[in-house]
Amino acid sequence: MNSTVIGRYRWRIVALLFFATTICYIDRQVLSMISTDETFQKDILGLSADHVMGTSDHAEFKKALGNTDAAFKIAYALGFLIVGWFLDRIGVRKGFPIALGVWSLSGMLHGLVKSAGGLIGARFALGLGEAGNFPSANKTISEWLPRKERSQATGIMNAGANIGVIATALAVPFLNQHFGWRVCFIVTGALGFILIAFWIKMYRKPRESQSLSAAELEYIESDKEQDPPGKVSWIRLFGYRQTWAFAGAKFLTDSVWYFFLTWLPLFFSRNNTLDQKLDISSIGFTFVFIYIISDIGSIFFGWLTTKFLKNGWTLNRARKTTLVICGLCALPIFYAAFTGSYYVAVGIIALGTAAHQGFSSNILTMPGDLFPKYAVGSVTGIGGTLGGIAGAMMTWYAGHTDSYVPFFIYGSTAYLVATLVIHLCVPKMERAEIA
Repeated sequence: MNSTVIGRYRWRIVALLFFATTICYIDRQVLSMISTDETFQKDILGLSADHVMGTSDHAEFKKALGNTDAAFKIAYALGFLIVGWFLDRIGVRKGFPIALGVWSLSGMLHGLVKSAGGLIGARFALGLGEAGNFPSANKTISEWLPRKERSQATGIMNAGANIGVIATALAVPFLNQHFGWRVCFIVTGALGFILIAFWIKMYRKPRESQSLSAAELEYIESDKEQDPPGKVSWIRLFGYRQTWAFAGAKFLTDSVWYFFLTWLPLFFSRNNTLDQKLDISSIGFTFVFIYIISDIGSIFFGWLTTKFLKNGWTLNRARKTTLVICGLCALPIFYAAFTGSYYVAVGIIALGTAAHQGFSSNILTMPGDLFPKYAVGSVTGIGGTLGGIAGAMMTWYAGHTDSYVPFFIYGSTAYLVATLVIHLCVPKMERAEIA
C-alpha cells in the first residue's frame, strides 16, 4: 500500500520519540563533557587548577565521577522497574510527560549544586526521570507501528541518543566558555518542557487520534496480534524465557554504551598512550564524528532488519542475522586501548558505537515482538534495570582503576555473547504465551 495513500502520521509520533531521546541524552551527557573543565572540578571538589592537573588529584576526581555516575545508573535501574510498571497502568500519554518533567527539572538542578554530594543527589533524580524514556518509546512504537516497521522506527528513535551527544559536544563548549558550566545544565534542562507541550497536543493512541486516517489505522493494525486487555505483574515476567532474552542482552551490552558516554572525554584528554590529547575546547568535533557514525549505525541496522523482513525472511532470521553483524563490527573495539594513534582510536570507537546502536535498535523491538502490548513497558523496565545495574558496576569500577584496557576488551566480546544468550533463550523468537 502506497505511503502517500495511507498517510504518515505515525512517523510524526516517531519524530516525537526521536526528539525526546535527543533531549534525554543531552541532559545526560552534559556532565561528561563538563567533567574535563577545571572550573567545574574546582567548584564541585574544591580542587585548584594546579591540583586538577596532578596525578593523585586526577585519580580523586575519577573516583568522584565514578561514584556520581554510579548513583545515576542505580537510580536509572530502580526507575526502570517503577516506570515500566507505571506506564503499563496509566499509559504513555500521561506517564511520559511526568517522566520528562522529572528529568528536565533534575537536569536544571545540576546547575545549582555546590558540592559533590549535591551533584550525586541531582544525578540520582535525573536517573529516576530518564528511566521513563525507553519504556515509553518502546510502548509507543508497539502501539503505533506494524511489526515490519518497528526496527526502522526504533532505529530512528534510538538515533536521537547520538544526536543528543553531538548537540552536547557542539553546544556545551560554547556555553561553558561564554556563560560557565552552571548555565550549560540550566539551558539544556529547560528543553524538555518544550517537548512536553508538543506531546500533550499530539499524542493519542491510534484509535483515539483524530489526525489518523482510516487507511493508516488499518495499516498500523494490519499485522498486529489483537491482544485482549490484561495485566501481568513484573515478578511473573521473570519466569518467561523471552524476558531473559531481552534483559540478558541489555545486561551484557548497556554497560559498554554507558562506559563510552561517561569516560570517553577523559580517555581522550588524559590517555598518555595517544599521540594527541584533547581538552573541552577541542573535544567537541571528535564526538561529533563518533556519534554521527553511531547515528548511521542505528538507522542502518534498524533498516537492515526491516529490509530482511520485507524480503520474506522470518523475524527470527532477520533479527539474529543483524545482531551477529553488529557483534562482528564490535570486535575491533579492544584495539582502541592499545593503539598510540588518536585517529585509529577514534575510528575504532566510532565503529564500535555504531555497532552498539544498531544492536540496541534491534533488541529494543523485542519486547513488542515477544509480548502483548500490556506487558511491553514492564519487560522493557526489567531489561533497563539489569542494564542499569551493569552500567553502575562498570562506571564505579572505571572510577577506581587506572587502566581502560579491561573495558575495551569487554566491549569487543559483549555483543556476540549477548546474541548467543538471545538465541539460547528464544531459538525461534517465539511469542510468550501469557495466560
